[in-house]
Amino acid sequence: MVWWHYLLLAGVGCIAGILNVLAGGGSLILMPVMVFLDIPGAVTNGTVRIAILGQNLTAIAGFKQKGFSDYRLSLTLALCALPGTVIGAFLGTKLSNAWFNRVLAIVMLGVLVTMIFGNRKKKKPKQNEEENSTGSEGLENLSEGTVSEKPVPVTAYLLMVLAGFYGGFIQAGVGFILIAIIHNVMNIDLLRTNMHKVFIVALYTVAAIGIFAWQGQVLWGTGLILMIGMSVGGWIGSNLAVRKGDAFIRIVLYIALVCMSIKLLFM
Repeated sequence: MVWWHYLLLAGVGCIAGILNVLAGGGSLILMPVMVFLDIPGAVTNGTVRIAILGQNLTAIAGFKQKGFSDYRLSLTLALCALPGTVIGAFLGTKLSNAWFNRVLAIVMLGVLVTMIFGNRKKKKPKQNEEENSTGSEGLENLSEGTVSEKPVPVTAYLLMVLAGFYGGFIQAGVGFILIAIIHNVMNIDLLRTNMHKVFIVALYTVAAIGIFAWQGQVLWGTGLILMIGMSVGGWIGSNLAVRKGDAFIRIVLYIALVCMSIKLLFM
């Protein structure tokens, strides 16, 4: 690799970091670029985890700075995802089949349909008023109540294990799955959904990095360059999420789901 390759990776990593925090699928932009630079698919799958860790750590800090955190619930959900991640990462070190792209596209389209119809069913005057306050005008009210008071459905914990498996296995697009679980099953607004999502991914990514490194499928230098770009993107994305609120996040999410699904189905 030459110097402009690293600049390219850092720039694309920044864009991917923003998209990952606001919606998901950033890795689907980044991974093809890495393959284009002659990095093998399995090594790409492992190396990108370093950048994802940095991106989510800075996103956590960004949400915390704005007064958004619920570490107890985030940690509980992350620990549920961890066993699945370990198993998925072991299988992910053997990943090479193009059919996984098609499966991923189907998953994302399923999330899109679920969120659109789920959101219509949940629309009530009181909720609309709450969602409209998730932008900068309602920041103070939201930040005071970041600790979750609603009981978490058992289904959500079980689904977290499966989400962790998928995240360990292929990672790309796991944000869509986590959003579907936290937003639809747990009935948490999209802003706090992203707050929890970045914490969960950060924790299980530590385990995934260890497994891929053990299999010799991590390029540490390239990963650190990507980490710089995605960390900047993660910080920008977390601040955009807080400032713009649910409506903006929803628009970005829908666009990302449609574009990534089309790309995977016809690549």
